[in-house]
Amino acid sequence: MTAQLVYSQEELCRSHEYAKPQIVDGQRIHGGFDADGNYIPPRALVREPAIDAWTGALRARGGDLLAADASLLGGMRYPNEAQQKYLLQEGLGQTFWNNLTITGMIEARGRVLADMTFPSFQDVIDEDLSGMAIGHLNSGLLWAHGVDEGGEPEKGIGGHDVMWFALRDLAFGSTDFPQPVVPERIGRPEAQGQEEPEIPAAFEQMIGFLLNLLMIEFRAEIGFSFSERMLRDPDLFRGRRAEADEAADVVCRIRADEEIHVRSLRLYLGELRSVHFKTKSGALKPGSEIIDGSWERIVHWATVEQPKLAAAESRKMLSERILKHPDGERILAGFLALEDA
Repeated sequence: MTAQLVYSQEELCRSHEYAKPQIVDGQRIHGGFDADGNYIPPRALVREPAIDAWTGALRARGGDLLAADASLLGGMRYPNEAQQKYLLQEGLGQTFWNNLTITGMIEARGRVLADMTFPSFQDVIDEDLSGMAIGHLNSGLLWAHGVDEGGEPEKGIGGHDVMWFALRDLAFGSTDFPQPVVPERIGRPEAQGQEEPEIPAAFEQMIGFLLNLLMIEFRAEIGFSFSERMLRDPDLFRGRRAEADEAADVVCRIRADEEIHVRSLRLYLGELRSVHFKTKSGALKPGSEIIDGSWERIVHWATVEQPKLAAAESRKMLSERILKHPDGERILAGFLALEDA
Protein backbone atom coordinates (compact mmCIF):
# COMPACT_ATOMS: atom_id res chain seq x y z
CA MET A 1 0.00 0.00 0.00
CA THR A 2 1.40 3.37 -1.05
CA ALA A 3 1.82 5.86 1.80
CA GLN A 4 -0.16 9.08 1.63
CA LEU A 5 2.13 12.02 0.78
CA VAL A 6 -0.32 14.85 0.08
CA TYR A 7 -2.35 16.37 2.92
CA SER A 8 -4.71 19.27 3.53
CA GLN A 9 -4.10 21.86 6.23
CA GLU A 10 -7.12 20.54 8.13
CA GLU A 11 -5.58 17.06 8.20
CA LEU A 12 -2.14 18.23 9.34
CA CYS A 13 -3.63 20.28 12.17
CA ARG A 14 -5.98 17.58 13.45
CA SER A 15 -5.60 16.49 17.09
CA HIS A 16 -6.43 13.24 18.85
CA GLU A 17 -9.60 12.76 20.83
CA TYR A 18 -8.36 13.18 24.39
CA ALA A 19 -9.79 11.34 27.37
CA LYS A 20 -8.72 14.31 29.49
CA PRO A 21 -7.50 17.80 28.54
CA GLN A 22 -4.24 19.23 29.84
CA ILE A 23 -4.80 21.69 32.70
CA VAL A 24 -1.75 23.30 34.35
CA ASP A 25 -2.14 25.49 37.42
CA GLY A 26 -5.79 26.04 36.51
CA GLN A 27 -5.07 26.98 32.88
CA ARG A 28 -6.24 25.08 29.79
CA ILE A 29 -3.20 24.07 27.74
CA HIS A 30 -2.99 22.33 24.38
CA GLY A 31 -2.69 18.56 24.11
CA GLY A 32 -4.22 16.05 26.47
CA PHE A 33 -4.15 12.54 27.88
CA ASP A 34 -5.38 9.15 26.76
CA ALA A 35 -7.43 6.83 28.96
CA ASP A 36 -4.24 5.50 30.60
CA GLY A 37 -3.00 8.98 31.48
CA ASN A 38 -0.32 9.15 28.78
CA TYR A 39 0.33 12.60 27.33
CA ILE A 40 -0.45 13.13 23.63
CA PRO A 41 0.92 16.26 21.86
CA PRO A 42 -1.46 18.58 20.01
CA ARG A 43 -2.07 18.40 16.26
CA ALA A 44 -0.25 15.05 16.07
CA LEU A 45 -2.99 12.69 14.81
CA VAL A 46 -2.00 13.12 11.15
CA ARG A 47 1.14 15.27 11.41
CA GLU A 48 3.28 12.53 12.97
CA PRO A 49 2.29 9.81 10.45
CA ALA A 50 2.81 12.35 7.65
CA ILE A 51 6.34 13.06 8.89
CA ASP A 52 6.99 9.32 8.92
CA ALA A 53 5.63 8.96 5.37
CA TRP A 54 7.67 11.86 3.99
CA THR A 55 10.79 10.56 5.76
CA GLY A 56 10.29 7.13 4.22
CA ALA A 57 9.84 8.65 0.77
CA LEU A 58 12.98 10.77 1.18
CA ARG A 59 15.02 7.73 2.17
CA ALA A 60 13.59 5.76 -0.74
CA ARG A 61 14.96 8.49 -3.04
CA GLY A 62 18.41 8.12 -1.47
CA GLY A 63 18.19 11.09 0.90
CA ASP A 64 17.80 11.36 4.65
CA LEU A 65 17.06 13.78 7.48
CA LEU A 66 19.70 16.45 8.06
CA ALA A 67 22.43 14.67 10.03
CA ALA A 68 22.46 16.75 13.22
CA ASP A 69 21.31 16.54 16.82
CA ALA A 70 21.54 18.47 20.09
CA SER A 71 24.92 16.94 20.96
CA LEU A 72 26.37 19.70 18.76
CA LEU A 73 25.76 22.06 21.68
CA GLY A 74 27.06 19.82 24.43
CA GLY A 75 29.85 22.19 25.46
CA MET A 76 29.96 25.26 27.67
CA ARG A 77 26.92 26.32 29.68
CA TYR A 78 26.94 29.21 32.15
CA PRO A 79 25.88 28.83 34.84
CA ASN A 80 26.49 25.10 34.79
CA GLU A 81 24.29 22.63 36.66
CA ALA A 82 26.32 22.72 39.88
CA GLN A 83 26.33 26.52 39.91
CA GLN A 84 22.60 26.78 39.30
CA LYS A 85 21.88 24.33 42.10
CA TYR A 86 24.23 26.25 44.41
CA LEU A 87 22.42 29.53 43.74
CA LEU A 88 19.04 27.93 44.48
CA GLN A 89 20.35 26.43 47.72
CA GLU A 90 21.70 29.83 48.76
CA GLY A 91 18.27 31.38 48.25
CA LEU A 92 19.25 33.12 45.00
CA GLY A 93 16.51 31.74 42.79
CA GLN A 94 16.18 34.71 40.45
CA THR A 95 18.60 33.28 37.88
CA PHE A 96 16.62 30.06 37.40
CA TRP A 97 13.31 31.96 37.62
CA ASN A 98 14.60 34.26 34.86
CA ASN A 99 15.60 31.27 32.72
CA LEU A 100 12.09 29.82 32.90
CA THR A 101 10.51 33.22 32.23
CA ILE A 102 12.74 34.05 29.25
CA THR A 103 12.10 30.60 27.80
CA GLY A 104 8.35 31.27 27.92
CA MET A 105 8.80 34.70 26.35
CA ILE A 106 10.92 33.29 23.52
CA GLU A 107 8.38 30.50 22.95
CA ALA A 108 5.70 33.18 22.58
CA ARG A 109 7.70 34.69 19.71
CA GLY A 110 7.37 31.38 17.87
CA ARG A 111 3.69 32.19 17.30
CA VAL A 112 4.90 34.23 14.28
CA LEU A 113 5.14 30.94 12.37
CA ALA A 114 1.35 30.73 12.45
CA ASP A 115 0.85 34.31 11.35
CA MET A 116 3.15 34.54 8.32
CA THR A 117 3.01 33.29 4.75
CA PHE A 118 6.41 32.05 3.65
CA PRO A 119 7.73 31.91 0.08
CA SER A 120 6.94 28.73 -1.84
CA PHE A 121 10.05 26.68 -2.52
CA GLN A 122 8.34 25.29 -5.62
CA ASP A 123 9.16 28.61 -7.32
CA VAL A 124 12.91 27.88 -7.21
CA ILE A 125 13.15 24.08 -7.06
CA ASP A 126 13.12 21.86 -10.14
CA GLU A 127 11.45 18.79 -8.59
CA ASP A 128 7.73 18.51 -7.84
CA LEU A 129 7.28 19.25 -4.13
CA SER A 130 3.59 18.33 -3.84
CA GLY A 131 4.43 15.02 -2.14
CA MET A 132 7.11 16.41 0.16
CA ALA A 133 6.99 18.12 3.54
CA ILE A 134 8.53 21.29 2.04
CA GLY A 135 5.52 21.43 -0.26
CA HIS A 136 3.29 21.68 2.83
CA LEU A 137 5.05 24.44 4.79
CA ASN A 138 2.24 26.88 4.04
CA SER A 139 -0.37 24.12 4.25
CA GLY A 140 -0.41 23.60 7.98
CA LEU A 141 3.09 22.54 9.03
CA LEU A 142 4.49 25.93 10.02
CA TRP A 143 1.09 27.04 11.34
CA ALA A 144 0.96 24.01 13.64
CA HIS A 145 4.53 24.65 14.83
CA GLY A 146 3.70 28.28 15.62
CA VAL A 147 0.52 27.46 17.50
CA ASP A 148 2.36 24.79 19.49
CA GLU A 149 4.67 27.57 20.68
CA GLY A 150 2.25 30.46 21.17
CA GLY A 151 -1.10 28.72 21.68
CA GLU A 152 -4.55 29.79 20.60
CA PRO A 153 -5.38 32.62 23.01
CA GLU A 154 -8.58 33.40 21.11
CA LYS A 155 -9.83 29.96 22.18
CA GLY A 156 -8.42 30.21 25.69
CA ILE A 157 -5.86 27.48 24.97
CA GLY A 158 -2.25 28.07 25.97
CA GLY A 159 0.84 26.81 24.21
CA HIS A 160 4.42 26.44 25.33
CA ASP A 161 4.63 30.07 26.41
CA VAL A 162 1.83 29.65 28.95
CA MET A 163 3.21 26.26 29.99
CA TRP A 164 6.58 27.76 30.96
CA PHE A 165 4.98 30.56 32.96
CA ALA A 166 2.65 28.11 34.69
CA LEU A 167 5.37 25.61 35.61
CA ARG A 168 7.58 28.46 36.85
CA ASP A 169 4.82 29.59 39.17
CA LEU A 170 4.22 26.04 40.36
CA ALA A 171 7.84 25.67 41.40
CA PHE A 172 8.45 29.14 42.83
CA GLY A 173 5.04 30.32 43.96
CA SER A 174 4.58 34.08 44.23
CA THR A 175 7.78 36.13 43.77
CA ASP A 176 8.67 39.79 43.42
CA PHE A 177 11.42 39.27 40.82
CA PRO A 178 11.35 41.89 38.02
CA GLN A 179 10.64 40.79 34.47
CA PRO A 180 13.91 39.85 32.76
CA VAL A 181 15.10 41.35 29.49
CA VAL A 182 14.80 38.96 26.55
CA PRO A 183 17.60 38.95 23.94
CA GLU A 184 16.54 40.61 20.71
CA ARG A 185 17.93 37.74 18.64
CA ILE A 186 18.92 34.22 19.66
CA GLY A 187 19.93 32.84 16.24
CA ARG A 188 23.03 33.60 14.18
CA PRO A 189 23.19 37.28 13.19
CA GLU A 190 22.26 37.99 9.60
CA ALA A 191 25.16 38.22 7.19
CA GLN A 192 26.02 41.43 5.38
CA GLY A 193 24.85 40.72 1.84
CA GLN A 194 23.96 37.36 0.33
CA GLU A 195 26.06 34.30 1.07
CA GLU A 196 24.24 32.28 -1.63
CA PRO A 197 23.83 34.87 -4.44
CA GLU A 198 22.77 32.27 -7.02
CA ILE A 199 19.27 31.99 -5.52
CA PRO A 200 16.78 34.80 -4.74
CA ALA A 201 17.38 36.49 -1.38
CA ALA A 202 13.94 35.54 -0.03
CA PHE A 203 14.76 31.84 -0.35
CA GLU A 204 18.23 32.20 1.13
CA GLN A 205 16.59 33.96 4.08
CA MET A 206 14.01 31.17 4.37
CA ILE A 207 16.74 28.52 4.44
CA GLY A 208 18.64 30.51 7.05
CA PHE A 209 15.44 30.83 9.06
CA LEU A 210 14.87 27.05 9.08
CA LEU A 211 18.50 26.31 9.93
CA ASN A 212 18.55 28.84 12.78
CA LEU A 213 15.23 27.47 14.02
CA LEU A 214 16.68 23.97 14.17
CA MET A 215 19.71 25.21 16.10
CA ILE A 216 17.39 27.05 18.51
CA GLU A 217 15.43 23.82 18.98
CA PHE A 218 18.67 21.97 19.78
CA ARG A 219 19.63 24.64 22.32
CA ALA A 220 16.13 24.42 23.78
CA GLU A 221 16.39 20.63 24.02
CA ILE A 222 19.50 20.95 26.21
CA GLY A 223 18.00 23.79 28.26
CA PHE A 224 14.73 21.94 28.80
CA SER A 225 16.55 18.82 30.00
CA PHE A 226 18.60 21.03 32.36
CA SER A 227 15.42 22.64 33.74
CA GLU A 228 13.74 19.27 34.26
CA ARG A 229 16.72 17.99 36.27
CA MET A 230 16.71 21.12 38.46
CA LEU A 231 12.99 20.77 39.15
CA ARG A 232 13.26 17.06 40.01
CA ASP A 233 16.32 17.45 42.28
CA PRO A 234 15.19 16.34 45.78
CA ASP A 235 17.61 18.83 47.36
CA LEU A 236 15.80 21.77 45.76
CA PHE A 237 12.33 23.32 46.15
CA ARG A 238 11.89 21.40 49.39
CA GLY A 239 8.99 23.56 50.51
CA ARG A 240 7.19 23.01 47.17
CA ARG A 241 8.39 19.49 46.29
CA ALA A 242 5.06 18.25 44.87
CA GLU A 243 4.61 21.43 42.83
CA ALA A 244 8.18 21.24 41.48
CA ASP A 245 7.62 17.62 40.44
CA GLU A 246 4.45 18.66 38.60
CA ALA A 247 6.41 21.48 36.95
CA ALA A 248 9.00 18.92 35.79
CA ASP A 249 6.19 16.81 34.32
CA VAL A 250 5.06 19.85 32.31
CA VAL A 251 8.61 20.32 30.98
CA CYS A 252 8.59 16.66 29.94
CA ARG A 253 5.39 17.25 27.95
CA ILE A 254 6.89 20.29 26.25
CA ARG A 255 9.88 18.17 25.29
CA ALA A 256 7.52 15.60 23.72
CA ASP A 257 5.96 18.38 21.62
CA GLU A 258 9.40 19.67 20.61
CA GLU A 259 10.47 16.26 19.33
CA ILE A 260 7.95 16.74 16.52
CA HIS A 261 9.47 20.14 15.71
CA VAL A 262 13.01 18.77 15.56
CA ARG A 263 12.00 15.82 13.36
CA SER A 264 10.09 18.18 11.07
CA LEU A 265 12.95 20.64 10.67
CA ARG A 266 15.50 17.90 10.03
CA LEU A 267 13.08 16.53 7.41
CA TYR A 268 12.57 19.89 5.67
CA LEU A 269 16.31 20.45 5.49
CA GLY A 270 16.97 16.88 4.38
CA GLU A 271 14.46 17.32 1.56
CA LEU A 272 16.05 20.64 0.57
CA ARG A 273 19.43 18.89 0.40
CA SER A 274 17.97 16.27 -1.95
CA VAL A 275 16.53 18.60 -4.60
CA HIS A 276 17.94 21.02 -7.19
CA PHE A 277 17.61 24.79 -7.03
CA LYS A 278 17.09 26.88 -10.16
CA THR A 279 19.83 29.49 -10.12
CA LYS A 280 19.61 33.01 -11.49
CA SER A 281 21.77 31.92 -14.42
CA GLY A 282 19.31 29.19 -15.37
CA ALA A 283 21.47 26.30 -14.19
CA LEU A 284 20.50 23.76 -11.53
CA LYS A 285 22.43 23.57 -8.26
CA PRO A 286 22.19 20.63 -5.82
CA GLY A 287 20.45 21.67 -2.63
CA SER A 288 23.16 19.97 -0.59
CA GLU A 289 25.66 22.58 -1.77
CA ILE A 290 23.44 25.36 -0.45
CA ILE A 291 22.24 23.74 2.77
CA ASP A 292 25.60 22.31 3.86
CA GLY A 293 27.48 25.60 3.53
CA SER A 294 24.81 27.54 5.39
CA TRP A 295 24.59 24.92 8.14
CA GLU A 296 28.37 24.89 8.58
CA ARG A 297 28.36 28.65 9.18
CA ILE A 298 25.56 28.41 11.74
CA VAL A 299 27.25 25.51 13.56
CA HIS A 300 30.51 27.47 13.77
CA TRP A 301 28.70 30.46 15.25
CA ALA A 302 26.72 28.34 17.73
CA THR A 303 29.62 26.17 18.91
CA VAL A 304 32.66 28.44 18.62
CA GLU A 305 31.70 32.12 18.57
CA GLN A 306 28.52 32.42 20.63
CA PRO A 307 29.21 30.23 23.74
CA LYS A 308 32.27 32.14 24.94
CA LEU A 309 30.59 35.52 24.47
CA ALA A 310 27.43 34.35 26.24
CA ALA A 311 29.42 32.83 29.13
CA ALA A 312 31.42 36.03 29.64
CA GLU A 313 28.26 38.14 29.70
CA SER A 314 26.51 35.74 32.11
CA ARG A 315 29.53 35.58 34.42
CA LYS A 316 29.65 39.38 34.73
CA MET A 317 25.89 39.74 35.23
CA LEU A 318 25.63 36.94 37.80
CA SER A 319 28.67 38.16 39.75
CA GLU A 320 27.04 41.58 40.07
CA ARG A 321 23.74 40.04 41.14
CA ILE A 322 25.37 37.78 43.76
CA LEU A 323 27.36 40.65 45.27
CA LYS A 324 24.11 42.48 46.07
CA HIS A 325 23.36 39.73 48.61
CA PRO A 326 24.40 40.56 52.21
CA ASP A 327 26.71 37.53 52.15
CA GLY A 328 27.68 38.11 48.54
CA GLU A 329 31.46 37.75 48.82
CA ARG A 330 31.19 34.26 50.31
CA ILE A 331 28.51 33.14 47.88
CA LEU A 332 30.43 34.48 44.87
CA ALA A 333 33.58 32.64 45.92
CA GLY A 334 31.63 29.39 46.16
CA PHE A 335 29.91 30.07 42.85
CA LEU A 336 33.14 30.73 40.96
CA ALA A 337 34.76 27.65 42.50
CA LEU A 338 32.14 25.54 40.68
CA GLU A 339 32.98 26.92 37.24
CA ASP A 340 33.92 24.50 34.49
CA ALA A 341 37.54 24.70 33.43
